[in-house]
Amino acid sequence: MGARWPEPARGEPGRIVLVGRTSARGLRAVSQALGALRDGNAPQGLDLLAVVLVADAPGRLPLSLLRRIRVIRSAAHVHRVPWIPAWRTGGRPRTPPRQLGTLAQLVGADIHPEESLS
Repeated sequence: MGARWPEPARGEPGRIVLVGRTSARGLRAVSQALGALRDGNAPQGLDLLAVVLVADAPGRLPLSLLRRIRVIRSAAHVHRVPWIPAWRTGGRPRTPPRQLGTLAQLVGADIHPEESLS
């Protein structure tokens, strides 16, 4: 997948959420993005709302990955999203996990958009 920073100087939104999987590769990418923000290697005017870590597999994380998450938590507010089997096949969970409601409030979104159309 590709990624790029928004550019507030061009009128793009400056409030951002970094999203990554809880795999070693995903956590490394999040750490690198946080480093870029810290070191000034991202566009000026960005406001990091939070880091969202999405479970890469069901079950508990290995200790090495939990340690990486602790380091990330020391640099940013972290929200974790559990493994959701329905997402693997492009479906929707019957009941969204409470963590999604918290994230929806953070970014000002509605997690039940189709229900508001009725």
